Amino acid sequence: MIVLYDVTNSSYEGKTCPLAKYGYAKNGNKGLPVITYGVITDEEGRPIAVSVYPGNTGDASTVSEQTEKLRERFGLNRMVLVGDRGTLTQAQLDKMKEGQGNGWITALRSESIRRLVKEGCLQRSLFDEKNLCEIVSNEYPGERLVACFNPVLADERRSKREALLVATEKELEKLSKQVLRRKKKPMKASEIGLKAGKVQGRYKMGKHFRLTIEDGLFEWERNTDTIQQEAQLDGIYVIRTSESKDRLPAEETVRRYKSLSHVEQTFRAMKGIDILVRPIRHRTQERVSAHIFLCMLAYYVQWHMRRALAPILFDDHELPVTRQRRDPVLAAKASEAAKAKKSSRRTKDGFPVHSFATLLSELSCRARITYRMISDKAGPSFRQITKPTSLQAKALELLGLACSQ
Repeated sequence: MIVLYDVTNSSYEGKTCPLAKYGYAKNGNKGLPVITYGVITDEEGRPIAVSVYPGNTGDASTVSEQTEKLRERFGLNRMVLVGDRGTLTQAQLDKMKEGQGNGWITALRSESIRRLVKEGCLQRSLFDEKNLCEIVSNEYPGERLVACFNPVLADERRSKREALLVATEKELEKLSKQVLRRKKKPMKASEIGLKAGKVQGRYKMGKHFRLTIEDGLFEWERNTDTIQQEAQLDGIYVIRTSESKDRLPAEETVRRYKSLSHVEQTFRAMKGIDILVRPIRHRTQERVSAHIFLCMLAYYVQWHMRRALAPILFDDHELPVTRQRRDPVLAAKASEAAKAKKSSRRTKDGFPVHSFATLLSELSCRARITYRMISDKAGPSFRQITKPTSLQAKALELLGLACSQ
């Protein structure tokens, strides 16, 4: 069985919960303690389980507990765990190799990809005819490496790097002029180094510049060697798996790794306006855990509803089928049916296309009305449910619910 796993955290507003710890805030809300939680889904993104941890818990340290949970609670004799590079670290993979023989799919970090290039295992020429290929390396015995090249991603990285280089150059040029203006009291090398370090830290481009720093002197130039070395990796990523080619071909391996976006969608829904897992204000560990569990249950219901209601939503209802046929490396494209819905804002049946939120608002308009005599409030009464509109009737039909008149 393929299972997807990822970890995130949310800020906590309070002082009493023992789970609330200061750590890396993934939502960027600095200054508040956070609570960490990991979500397991099946390969289609349907949530299976959630676990809550103290906010200073590392992503990788939760993996062993999750695999044990899947084995004991759900009775899985063997599973293939899909996780990102920060979750399935080398230490965790070594533990999985020693354990119950479970499989895994993850990706290599950029420094590991650079080593493959230096060893000659990975070259741009491998992608001349196809955008993915399998490679071998002595550093990963008994594993399969699937290298992928996405030209769109390569262009994006190239453009971003050039923009950051230009921005860094502007700041370094300002500093150079500032040093030259200090004639009477030349700027010391330590002060220049401190200011240059701040510039490099801001744009993360320090490795691509050569700096000359002395008392009253500051010069810089681009390091073309490191820029060219990094450019060789633009658009390239490598998927790493323990599964054999018979069990999981190269294309399917890439698809399974990219399906981690399902878990990211879970986090977006739970943290967004649909479910509102944050801010977390409960005081005890049990209540915080229950709050996050209920939010996951709410997303479970939403997941099934969106699947059923997809024909009248802007969602691409053909996506589960087209995902198995499209190129696993290139960016996903909407189906013709989804494009038609977005352009006409009408379904084939003539219903207006809705977002999930607006459709729920439409369904909430149905009411159950109780009638009784004003003069005799204790007298007989009867109830009537308002007649559904055509859209409401269609939605209830898709959900498999009886349409009460």
